[in-house]
Parts: sequence; structure tokens; C-alpha cells
Amino acid sequence: MAMSSTAALEPEPQPLVACTISRDVRDFDLLIEDMEAALGESWGDLNFTEALAFLEQPESGTLQFVAIALSAEDEDDLSLITAIITAAKRRRLKVILIADEVSPSALHQLLREGGDEFVPYPLPEGELSRAITRVTAPPPEPAPAATAPRATDDRSGVVIPIQGLAGGVGTTTLAVNLAWELALLDKDDPPRVCLLDFGFQFGSVSTYLDLPRRESVLEFLTNTEAMDSDSFMGVLLPFNQRLHVLTAPAELVPLDLLGTGEIERIIEMARVNFDYVVIDLPATMVDWSEAVLNAAHVFFGILELDMRSAQNALRLKRALTSEGLPFAKMRFLLNRAPGFTDLSGKARVKRLAESLGISIEILLPDGGKQVGQQNDHGVPMAEGAPKNALRKEIARLAKSVHEVNTAETGQRAARG
Repeated sequence: MAMSSTAALEPEPQPLVACTISRDVRDFDLLIEDMEAALGESWGDLNFTEALAFLEQPESGTLQFVAIALSAEDEDDLSLITAIITAAKRRRLKVILIADEVSPSALHQLLREGGDEFVPYPLPEGELSRAITRVTAPPPEPAPAATAPRATDDRSGVVIPIQGLAGGVGTTTLAVNLAWELALLDKDDPPRVCLLDFGFQFGSVSTYLDLPRRESVLEFLTNTEAMDSDSFMGVLLPFNQRLHVLTAPAELVPLDLLGTGEIERIIEMARVNFDYVVIDLPATMVDWSEAVLNAAHVFFGILELDMRSAQNALRLKRALTSEGLPFAKMRFLLNRAPGFTDLSGKARVKRLAESLGISIEILLPDGGKQVGQQNDHGVPMAEGAPKNALRKEIARLAKSVHEVNTAETGQRAARG
């Protein structure tokens, strides 16, 4: 088996510390350049078939990691690539995935099978080098076991539900990233933030934050009458010790599993223990939706510049006003909004708002492929794509919410 590295031609060859694995490495010329820049000649190249055999040989004992490069056409060979990952993990090797136009479902599967790092192709400047540093760094000292957040019962948190007005408009992306941005505010006295996934059937907050779905969530939801602050806090999962999350149940359950009373108890328990309570709502309106709206301080409705969003926004407005519900709490956000220089697009936004009789107060830019990549990787954009335009706008929204809340809290304290 031939290795592409010229190290094999030297009288005293350097030991290989890594190898690339792909259908044809020549399709990934930027990968070749970055590997040479990072490792010099101490790496080699294998195709998919060669890789399985090589990983069983003693010569692979010097490797520290493998970089598996694949494109959309390689998705038909996922079973072979999965076998390569399994073989690499048996050797206790780290696995970096280099993906070019690979579907989110395929990438998610490979990460679950044992991929340690994901880097999109074409490779962002310096990203491969950073990934190599992460996988080859010595393991950190064991951290103390995470403990459940402490109940306080002394807060009066701001409740912020987020309702998507159509499927795929970015409801969970906004909920996850807004909650995380709120948790990052004020380093000296960071607010306590709770994120509730009320998408009891297909909620994906746990996926977007790479958190497990636990059986205890369903047990908790079906017995809220016995809930106290300690039991509520115990069912939450911490994310990076700053954000506390109620994930959706592990099993598919009916949306009407909970009634209005149960939903009110959960929101109130979160409100008295946290400064901010962000709620990711399903697109479907159910019996307890009114309870969420009544508990909300501000209710975000997220839509896109298309007919389905417009029709659903009009339906929602009519439903709320006809029932005498507080429509004034609604704040509309437009996702994937036209850019600053797109004058015709901005005119369409204005016409949409006028035709619906609403104010579209926040325009969220299209974050591009990075948004889906970070969601699949299970990290907020502030951690994985801090310069992304969508991330910056959500950070500004979080800051604005916090400033308004801080000002109102100060005014109430002064009156008191």
C-alpha cells in the first residue's frame, strides 16, 4: 500500500502521526495544503478501502488521528465510513470529519458514531490546524461531577416564549441562541437562564446543545402535581454550567399530555428560580398555548418573507384578538431577512407588515450554512461561529432584552 507522504522515501522516515482518508484526496487540494502546513511530512493518505486494512496493521500504532474527507456522493458509502470510524476508535484514534456538501443527517450520524471534530470544506482559514490542536491536546483534568442547579425561589424571571409561524423558520435556533446569549451577559453577575423545550413530540433543543434526553423528563411531566423547586431543578440539564435546560422527553408523546394547569406550574417554577425563561414552542397551537401567552412578558413570533408565514401570522392575529387575548405582547421577527442593500426586499418587508397590520421589529439576517452546521454539532453560534451575522443580531437582541429588563427592575425598586 502506497502512502502519499514523501516521508517513506527518506532513509530514516518520520513516524506518521496522522493520515487522511478519502475516496480521492486530490478532490480536497486545500486539505493537502493544510495537512502539510500543520504536520510537514509526518502524514499519509489512504482511500476508503485501504484504510480499514491499514488500521489493523501495527504500522498504524504511531497515529494520533485520522482526517476523513467526504462529499455528498460518498453518502452511499456511509456504512464503510462508519466501519472506518469504528476501527479508528478501537485504535483510540481521534477522528476529524472534513465534509463538503454532506447532508446534515449523514453528518449527524457520523458524529454520533465517533467523529470528534467536524470541519466544513472548503476549509476556513486555520480551522483544520485548530481542530488538530484540539484532538491532540492532552486530556484535561477530570472536572467535578455536574450538580443540579440550586433552587432559589427568590426570582421574578422574564418569560420569553418563541413561536414559529411556519415550519423551518428557525424557532429552535433562535430559542437556543437567545438563551445562551442571555446567559453570557454581565460576566460579574451573570443572569440565571432557563430554556424550556415545549416541543414535546419533536423538540430538538437537546440536539442543538448535544444534551441527552432522559427518561426522568417524562416522569416529571406526568407528575407535576408533586413538583417542588428541588424536583424541578433536578430534571434540568446544565449546558456549560451557565444555561439550564428542560429537554423534550425521550419518547414521542401527545402534545396534550399536559394541560393548562401543568404548563402554568412549570413556567411559574422556572420564573421564581431564574432571571430569564426562554420557551421553545411547537408550531402547533394547543389548549395550553393561552397559558403560555398569559405568562409571557414578551412573546416572539418568528416568520419568513413568504406567503405561508404571512397567512399564518394573519390567522394568529385573528385568533388572539377574537378571544380577547393579549396580542399586544407579540413582537414579530423576520428570519432570513433581505440584506441592507436589497432595497426591493426591504420594500417587500414593509408591504408585508402593512398588509398584516403588524410591526416587524427585528430583522434577522440569513446566517448561511454555518447555522445548520453549528446546530448539528450541538453548540451555540457564540461558541462555534461568533462572527456569523445571525449570531451578532441575536446577541444584540439579548442585550436589548436585558437592558430593558434591568431598567424596569431599577424603576420598580425605586418606586418600592
